[in-house]
Amino acid sequence: MNPKPIKRKAELQGVSRDHHHALLLAWKINKGISNKIEPKRIINYIGWFRKEHLEPHFAVEEEFMFPVLGNEHPKVQQALHEHIQLLSQAKNAENYKDLENFAKLLKNHIRFEERDLFQLIQEKATQEELDLIEKKHQDEKFCERTEDEFWK
Repeated sequence: MNPKPIKRKAELQGVSRDHHHALLLAWKINKGISNKIEPKRIINYIGWFRKEHLEPHFAVEEEFMFPVLGNEHPKVQQALHEHIQLLSQAKNAENYKDLENFAKLLKNHIRFEERDLFQLIQEKATQEELDLIEKKHQDEKFCERTEDEFWK
């Protein structure tokens, strides 16, 4: 049984759209592993993705979304802890096992935020908070790095 689709408020849709690209990252990693692509190629892509997409995304969440619930909220604490883990794993991956672990953590983290944390935030946020999140999120069209499309 598929979970019921989540209705995301318009002001949060851009941040949720970022999650789609991160889920694709996890897929690309797993595709690269299954195709026995040299880990260094995958790791290079992750480094680019971390700098260009993950870090700015985490900054919006941490500075403008999580304060809606308060940084002491258990679900915010979980998300913050996972952000630290994800950035560390992205920087320190060396082999297929590390890459598999990163992809799995990334997928689980996104599912947690989308199904649980963001739902709470959108229920509690004031219109002013929602407007600020939307304003601070740079909802630019995703720009893919095409130098080494190892997943193809």
